[in-house]
Amino acid sequence: MNIDICKVIELPKIADPRGNLTFVEGGDHIPFDIQRVYYLYDVPGGAERGGHAHKALQQLIIAMSGSFDVVLDDGKDKKRIHLNRSYNGLYVCPMIWRELDNFSSGSVCMVLASNKYAEDDYYRDYAQFMRARWQV
Repeated sequence: MNIDICKVIELPKIADPRGNLTFVEGGDHIPFDIQRVYYLYDVPGGAERGGHAHKALQQLIIAMSGSFDVVLDDGKDKKRIHLNRSYNGLYVCPMIWRELDNFSSGSVCMVLASNKYAEDDYYRDYAQFMRARWQV
């Protein structure tokens, strides 16, 4: 997998004067069925999250409130994506190292995942990720 597969997906937005509505349907708006949802919040100023890659897991990362940056690294190229709209999600394919930083005050990051939590799906050491990356 390379970094070009990771992209921002614009989700459906139903505009209404009473408030907008956005929805996500697994296998339709995103290329996987949703098996798990989690969210990050109350991230202290200057803190970073992520710092890992997944062997098989696919994710959609959404800034539900506020903003933050996602730095993607495929072992060759890096790119930084700024998320700040709740109707945009960043699709992250397997074997991409990710780091989240630059969280605004009160931001909420929601992640839709293709699999349930499994510790053995993680690369938490960058050198180990790089060795595995170039064996793929």
